Amino acid sequence: MPIGAILGLFAFAGIFLLFVGLNQARRSAGGTEDFQARLAAYGVTTAGATQLPPASGLRDTMNRLFSPAAERVGRGDAKKGKPSVAEQLNRADLKLRTSEYFMIQLGMTALFMLIGLARFGFPGGIIQIVVLGIAGYLAPGIYVKYRINRRLRAFNNQLGDTLTLLSNALKAGYSFAQAIDTVAKNAVPPIADEFARAVREMNLGGSPDEALQNITKRIASADFDLVATAYSIHRTVGGNLAEILDNIAYTIRERVRIKGEISTLTAQARASGTLITFLPIVLATFMYFVTPTYFRPMFENFVGWILIAIGAFMIFVGNLIIRRVVAIEV
Repeated sequence: MPIGAILGLFAFAGIFLLFVGLNQARRSAGGTEDFQARLAAYGVTTAGATQLPPASGLRDTMNRLFSPAAERVGRGDAKKGKPSVAEQLNRADLKLRTSEYFMIQLGMTALFMLIGLARFGFPGGIIQIVVLGIAGYLAPGIYVKYRINRRLRAFNNQLGDTLTLLSNALKAGYSFAQAIDTVAKNAVPPIADEFARAVREMNLGGSPDEALQNITKRIASADFDLVATAYSIHRTVGGNLAEILDNIAYTIRERVRIKGEISTLTAQARASGTLITFLPIVLATFMYFVTPTYFRPMFENFVGWILIAIGAFMIFVGNLIIRRVVAIEV
């Protein structure tokens, strides 16, 4: 076995053990720092609550080492509506600090570059190594966005039944805060987690209106934003909140039903678009890794670069057309 492949395997094992160690350290740390950070997030200041404890162990040492760079890289842009890395991790329900996420990005970058070094060598494969490094750096972000979208879909699918439960609790004579607590105890994640967090915020002195607005910020759900707006208007002008929630629940359930029917009718077109888009890319990548000499003329000849550009452009246009055809707003 080539020495590069052996080094790549050792690097993969080391990075994997690092991630496992960080996960185990977070579970066994006891949570003093996290508890104080949560109190500070809710505006509760106690002696030492906003001060980080002295570094103890590998986890805290690496956190302090990577925190400055992670904070600079992970800042969002409020003016452009771009959430920060911490907000994205929160929306994805990943129990990671920004510094830990930054370490994972660096680890994936190093891992992919070592794989490229083992497969293509240096300096002949410098372009492939750089491309793989960029792919490794972007891979965690793609996974986070996937988690965010999956959690948002699950939240929206549960919202109709949750509003019905909330309305029934109000009809039974509960206050709105008690109704939210009932939902937190009887619903399932992710709605149960978000409503439980809202209950904790209200127990710490926040109003139900603020708790609902915070859920909207964390989830970024247009449907739940309608609920938060309806409750805010109800607090101002009054009215039958249970009836309002029933109407919103009916609207959301109908929207989910129609979206499901549209998804069923357009499933074949979406599958065709995905297959047409990724099959050439996956096949070309596989063949390039298995037999690099097969694709070498495409990268060493000007005509080959032109053919690659034309193929990529046609794949992009085909995928764009199919997405426009199946994109039906409800």
